[in-house]
Amino acid sequence: MRCGAYPEVTTVRVALGQFNAVVGDLAGNCRKMRELWAQAVQSDVDLLAFPELAVCGYPPEDLLHKRYFLDDCRLAVDKLAADCPDKTMVVGLPESSAGQTYNSVGVLKDGQITTTYRKGMLPNFGVFDERRYFRPGSEPVLLELNDVRVVLTICLDIWNIEWLGDFLRDVGRIDLVLNVSASPFHLGKIKRREEVVSDCAREFECAVAYCNLVGGQDELVFDGRSMFADSTGTIITTAEAFDEHLLIADVIPRDDGKVKVRPMQPPAKQPIDRVSEVHGALVLGTRDYARKNGFKKVLLGVSGGIDSAVTAAIAVAALGEQNVTCLTMPSKFNSPDTVKDAQQLAENLGAEFLTIPIEPILGRFHEALAMVPGWDDAGIAYENLQARIRGSILMSLSNQLGALVLTTGNKSETSVGYATLYGDTAGGFGVIKDVPKTMVYELAEHINKAAGREIIPAETITRAPSAELRPDQKDADSLPDYDLLDRILAGYVEQDKSALQLIESGLPQQIVRRVIRMVDRNEYKRRLCPPGVRITPKAFGKDRRLPITNHYSPTTHLGDDSP
Repeated sequence: MRCGAYPEVTTVRVALGQFNAVVGDLAGNCRKMRELWAQAVQSDVDLLAFPELAVCGYPPEDLLHKRYFLDDCRLAVDKLAADCPDKTMVVGLPESSAGQTYNSVGVLKDGQITTTYRKGMLPNFGVFDERRYFRPGSEPVLLELNDVRVVLTICLDIWNIEWLGDFLRDVGRIDLVLNVSASPFHLGKIKRREEVVSDCAREFECAVAYCNLVGGQDELVFDGRSMFADSTGTIITTAEAFDEHLLIADVIPRDDGKVKVRPMQPPAKQPIDRVSEVHGALVLGTRDYARKNGFKKVLLGVSGGIDSAVTAAIAVAALGEQNVTCLTMPSKFNSPDTVKDAQQLAENLGAEFLTIPIEPILGRFHEALAMVPGWDDAGIAYENLQARIRGSILMSLSNQLGALVLTTGNKSETSVGYATLYGDTAGGFGVIKDVPKTMVYELAEHINKAAGREIIPAETITRAPSAELRPDQKDADSLPDYDLLDRILAGYVEQDKSALQLIESGLPQQIVRRVIRMVDRNEYKRRLCPPGVRITPKAFGKDRRLPITNHYSPTTHLGDDSP
């Protein structure tokens, strides 16, 4: 795709300011950009780029419908330009013009915004709703710095190479495609991003500088990992994962038509595998949700089971042991072993540990409810009462202590409704809400291995999971084996496979039908659960939105569909 005369060998030094923006904190976001600008000036950078919608954070959602918000964003960028006149900066902002709103980047130079580029490809799938807010741009923008020709793009623009080729047809020679992005994390996303960046570099025979957002925003986690690729499509250097980073490299067009990239820093350490990636996302998502919403401390119930153990360990990693309180609330159904493991976990983590037995409270509730004909202590209502007592205790302490309650339910349980409304779903944030049960076990092993010691007690990992709400209860009494359950859920929830497709892949028909019915019947429960970190390609909430009142079943054509 390269055309035109090649310049004499020259260099442009580019910095990618990967930082943790806070939605709506215009002053705070600009302060961080000023700090990175000062570092860039010291490094003699020619071009400094920040992520998509850097001034307001991503996604700002319906703030974009407020005209005064858009005006304030523009004023903030104008002031940033005036404060940072040296060097050329590219800053993401929502732009209002002639009654339309655009997802734009402003080019800041000599104390002012000299031009803007408007995003052409607007995603409207998964967690993205950009067509709700923005109109697409229609004109490319080319910058020339030191005779190096730089094309501006935003996020999805480079994910459709055919569209981008048509869009840039009349631009002429391109030495660098600069892409500013707010690309959220899920497992496997980094490999796809690297492929997209490499494909873009090879297609246009130029370097690519990709600047991504980092930080947690509600359910979403942005993992950073900004990168540079040379004109062969080779990824030359990558920024930190799950942390802020100013990534700097020289982009050097050569007279043979190749574009070289020379990094100015040692390589950043990257997660070694998928489990360490997930752990990093959960820690960052938990830390940012708590801190950005004004919570210094968190509180959670620990049962001696693996879900609460992993949640507690992530909370300590995110916020520090001094800011985590673990509370065990045993009844007559809790074994001495699980109570002991809950205490051992807290001691291993260095977290505060409290015990509030619920048996006396349960007894009084039961006495009062026994006045209603039909009440007894032999069914699921009595089991759920225990969970609701625990939820009330946690939320009462949250009010009193100002601590955020973390729920401990995993994706497998949430999918099929194996949870109690206003009980174990009561809280402000679900750390492992999108983590399948089988991965919870992997995380437990990872936590212990990374620490070089036993953080989560071995018995917690090896013991058969149980809610301990009745004598000798096991999860397996109510649910399929978690290995099988997670395979069905991955196919049905994340990959949108039909019941027939799952069965034809070799999964047992009766269990597939049963699991699908459980998933579909429990949409109402999921709506009432707190937000949690998204780590899979399709999470409940922003990704998967189905009606609560819904009579469609994908299992009907298989025969009898009664519960």
